Amino acid sequence: MSIPANSPLSPDQQQIANQLAAGLSAEQANWLSGFYAGIAHTGAPPITAPAAKTELTILYGSESGNAEKLSSDVAKAAGKQGFKTKVVNMADANAATMSKAENLFVIVSTWGEGDPPEGAIDYYEEFMSDKMPQLPNVKYSVLALGDTSYEHFCKIGKDFDERINKLGGERIYDRVDCDVDFEEPFQKWLTGALAALPSGEPAAPGSAAPAVAPAATVYDKKNPYSSELSERIVLNGTGSIKETLHVELSLQGSGLTYQPGDSLGIYPENRREDIEAVLAATGLEANSKLGDTTLAEALKTDFDITSLSPAIAMKYNKVVESEDLQKALEDKAAFKDWIWGRQLVDLLESYPNKKWEVDTFTGLLRPLAPRLYSIASSQAAHPDEVHLTIAAVRYSAHGRDRVGVCSTYVADKVDIGDTAKVFFHSNNNFRLPENDETPIIMVGPGTGIAPFRAFIEERAAREANGKNWLFFGDQHFSYDFLYQLDWLDYLEDGILTELSTAFSRDQKEKIYVQHRLEELGAEIWEWLEKGAYFYVCGDATRMAKDVNQALLDIAQEHGKKSPEDAKVWLTALRKEKRYQRDVY
Repeated sequence: MSIPANSPLSPDQQQIANQLAAGLSAEQANWLSGFYAGIAHTGAPPITAPAAKTELTILYGSESGNAEKLSSDVAKAAGKQGFKTKVVNMADANAATMSKAENLFVIVSTWGEGDPPEGAIDYYEEFMSDKMPQLPNVKYSVLALGDTSYEHFCKIGKDFDERINKLGGERIYDRVDCDVDFEEPFQKWLTGALAALPSGEPAAPGSAAPAVAPAATVYDKKNPYSSELSERIVLNGTGSIKETLHVELSLQGSGLTYQPGDSLGIYPENRREDIEAVLAATGLEANSKLGDTTLAEALKTDFDITSLSPAIAMKYNKVVESEDLQKALEDKAAFKDWIWGRQLVDLLESYPNKKWEVDTFTGLLRPLAPRLYSIASSQAAHPDEVHLTIAAVRYSAHGRDRVGVCSTYVADKVDIGDTAKVFFHSNNNFRLPENDETPIIMVGPGTGIAPFRAFIEERAAREANGKNWLFFGDQHFSYDFLYQLDWLDYLEDGILTELSTAFSRDQKEKIYVQHRLEELGAEIWEWLEKGAYFYVCGDATRMAKDVNQALLDIAQEHGKKSPEDAKVWLTALRKEKRYQRDVY
């Protein structure tokens, strides 16, 4: 039987149909008849090849872990919408290979005065260089994390946004710049950016998730744990100008866990003196209503009433409209000098507003953010506790006594037996080597010693055989040698292999940890050549930069490298995660 001449089929289709019909049995022909009838009835082809999922690359650069956490949240949300996601840390990425990503989300934080995150330095430099290829096929959006108290707010996110666009990328959703309170703008960006992408492959409608048992309480930044203070000891001896606290908090029954290298976030409260000073400067009443609470209570727990920056002053002047303040703001360098040592109350008094409304004033304030402290204990050694090393900040400036909000909250306001609201903050960029045989070198002056106390406790609990070398520095040996007895015991037990100290004020010429590194450069080079990991924790402004330079000098002197080769060597060390820093 052949296809009739008036068939709607094309000649090629007629030929295929004739060839198929020639070999069919009656049963097969009947089945095929019903099959094609079904196509005619539904108007749709019966079989389609499964659509490939749209790929989405999520590239992040994180200093304290926020960008990393948000990248994970994006991957989960995108996965539910049918996207095939790939999360990439800038510390592990290659700029050139990233050009192959067709859909790209960048989530990156800005650290300090406009610097990239520690682990993203090399990637950032490569991405901004002339070696970066064009990106004509990339559809992208950027989420920038920052802090408006710094002059170069969200600079690194802005740099990536502009650079990708300049290289030919298509911005499918505008960049969102987030302050320290980033949850709400992040959700807005996530919704908009995902909607702007080519569609993924959503789950079939009506498919229900399997029933699960009620989950245990999860404590995190949004739901902090009320931890009881069980111990607080001043580590400095009589005669020291410092007040460094060893703090122990209970985790009994919380189910919370942490790793050496992680941080603990604490939600502080503003002190009564600062609240009263702000109320006096604004003329607002303490018992004024603000929502369901009073203004005084809100200023105690909800708002940052001490921080002062040019960004805050500019926002303030949109309300005050002071010509004098506007002139002061225009001279950026001079205004930055004026801010030094001052707080919000000084701005209120120097450029007063005649009449404040509660909502107008509080609308200018940032949320009172938690403070992060490096954990000074190993949970293997203290299963139901977490320890911190906190320097209580107290100083006088411009006729006022000033304090660090959180450090003095812990020092003065939380008594033994009282609780503080806390949460754990993971730091995967600051970890012990997986191999317990690997030697480590730790540089931690001042409170930078905290994570290394955790490292040593952890290695002792593991009975790790790797050698451990600690560099510690402070002002005076006699009363600033933090955890001195612990280190001496570890030396005696052989857990601590080497201990090198630098007490800057014990001699006429100041000696710091970087000087000790240079003096012991040959031995340090030998350790590094044998695979040692090198860690730094503490002040970023000077110490960390000086230690970085000391490493470059050691590579040149003892590794016989040129300045250029020394930089390449140090970059490789960082990429191998053998050079890790937790600096602030």
